[in-house]
Amino acid sequence: MLGMVRNLAAEVETQLLERNAVFETFFAAEAHGLALVCREMSERFLKGGRLLAFGRGPYATDAQHVSVEFVHPVIVGKRALPALDLSLVFRPWLDAIVRPEDIVMGFGPPEGDPQIEDALAMARSRGAMTPAFHPPRLHPFLHQELMEILYHTLWETVHVFFEHRELGDDVGASGFLYPFLGEQKQQTGDIVNQVAESILMKVRDDAGLRERVAREESEKIANAAQAIHERLARGGKLILFGNGGSATDANDWAIDCVLPPDGYRPIPAISLAMEPANITAIANDIGVDVIFLRQLIAHARPEDVAIAISTSGGSRNLIVALEEARKRGLLTVALLGYDGGEILRRGLADWPLIVRSDYIPRIQEVQASIYHVVRETLEVIARA
Repeated sequence: MLGMVRNLAAEVETQLLERNAVFETFFAAEAHGLALVCREMSERFLKGGRLLAFGRGPYATDAQHVSVEFVHPVIVGKRALPALDLSLVFRPWLDAIVRPEDIVMGFGPPEGDPQIEDALAMARSRGAMTPAFHPPRLHPFLHQELMEILYHTLWETVHVFFEHRELGDDVGASGFLYPFLGEQKQQTGDIVNQVAESILMKVRDDAGLRERVAREESEKIANAAQAIHERLARGGKLILFGNGGSATDANDWAIDCVLPPDGYRPIPAISLAMEPANITAIANDIGVDVIFLRQLIAHARPEDVAIAISTSGGSRNLIVALEEARKRGLLTVALLGYDGGEILRRGLADWPLIVRSDYIPRIQEVQASIYHVVRETLEVIARA
């Protein structure tokens, strides 16, 4: 068993590190184009445009994530921008509401999707902006991770153009994100190259975090996957939950389990974040602290695995759900940022997996790599 875990840990480390070259190569080629896209997006938002996002099947979680990032920005003081996830019935919904000033994004598999392309063509015919990105043909998990980095980059960079217009020679709170900016007043056309370089800096930051996780967390990731496998072998399921962008990651992980890539075996999983009627009913009638606890009480069995995803490690609704999971004998796993927060300090996760950063987009991007590697490792274990 010890030898198997060591082999798994080595494979986990390799998988994490291999992602860096793929992502850095893509953004080296696309950074300038992304900066131009963000400049146009900022102009359209200022004219009253909205971001309308959609995806089909497992790619709907990317549309969810885009929507929450723009409407509820993670940096205090940033404006809320109008964004919607239209995935449920995207073609007729888009047809009914799209306007010429809007920005429309469709998320689908690397090989393309005719239904998504049809919807985007209709939006273009109405004058909407439909940014197109062409990553190489990648494994679906790597494709999703690359998309997450990309739309975080869009969100960050759109706000840079806003603040440059409004503040002139001071880019305000975005200064720490884009250190090239703010020294002197420039036209937005003059800063595109500098913004592109800043985008590459963020991708390099991502790579450094992924390298640290590979170095410090690989054995824990392998052990967590082994522990999860043992619960699944007893008939258990994964119960996932998180808030905001972490909710969309919980949804993505659950879908990766039940609708896996070709050649993978399905794994029983549910996401408590994928239940808007339950969440809003519980929040309204009892309070937001128990939106996951109440659902976990209904669904949990002792052989299950409770998995919390959090950037802070301090969200009260995650803490109380993990406390209940431990009382009921579930295996508990947590993907965490910062220093692990209260979840780590209170020992609420049997397997805490930590991305040690204080910047939420970078944490989420590396957390996506972790849960995809866990999913891949479960497949390896099942075939052993």
